[in-house]
Amino acid sequence: MGFVSLSAAALAVLSAADPAEKVRLTRIATALWATGTLPVGLASAVPERPARPETPILVSPSAMPHRRLTRGVRGRVTLLHALAHIELNAIDLAWDILARFASQFPPAFAGDWLKVASEEAEHFALLAARLQALGAAYGDLPAHDGLWQSAQETAGDALARLAVVPMVHEARGLDVTPMMIGKLRAVEDEASAKLLETIYRDEIIHVAIGNRWFLWLAAERGLDDPRTAWQALVRQHFRGALKPPFNEDARATAGLPGDWYTPLAPVAADGGALAHVA
Repeated sequence: MGFVSLSAAALAVLSAADPAEKVRLTRIATALWATGTLPVGLASAVPERPARPETPILVSPSAMPHRRLTRGVRGRVTLLHALAHIELNAIDLAWDILARFASQFPPAFAGDWLKVASEEAEHFALLAARLQALGAAYGDLPAHDGLWQSAQETAGDALARLAVVPMVHEARGLDVTPMMIGKLRAVEDEASAKLLETIYRDEIIHVAIGNRWFLWLAAERGLDDPRTAWQALVRQHFRGALKPPFNEDARATAGLPGDWYTPLAPVAADGGALAHVA
């Protein structure tokens, strides 16, 4: 199967309900792009929501099962299933940002977001395989739709999308993933811990890509203070405060200094940031 453009590939992935098909189409597009012959193209009629399988059932975040890790399998399956759902959303988010906004950027933007889509697809495939090894499958448990709500909220503005999805949601992953890796090692699940280490390394790069193109577009729009602009967009489009503790080293590696995000965290009565992990 071939594609006439990267934008056509984006629409194909977003229209595919089967997660395995999203992964397959992403791999095909990545291989074609590597040949240097696939144009970016221009997407039309980008769907408001990507196609999804019948399961998992989507529920409110408060109805999600608690991810308690024990030496038994159930807790690990719950955690890995939640992460697989995040990665499935991340595949579609990468393709959606490419389909909606690539025409506003230099060609390197499309290459960067294809890289993100490709790596998110591999993350999902790894998690799906790990779930299978533990006797489970993606779709066995409920999931929530918070990530795509952010996509819908920012569908009309590339700067807002970059501010919220990679620079808030994916940056949050940098904060919590090392803790999850430690808990998996504590219950002697080295295979899952190594998988999350791979995801963690890639996500630092994904946050950096979002940050780089946010700064580029802010400059194109003549915004003299991108930090203040980012904070305003997060306050406008992201529900709730940013939750510490923050992984300051990983965020700094991705180009996010603390004076960008700490002002958006809740403040304790003693003036310090509230330590809260979702």
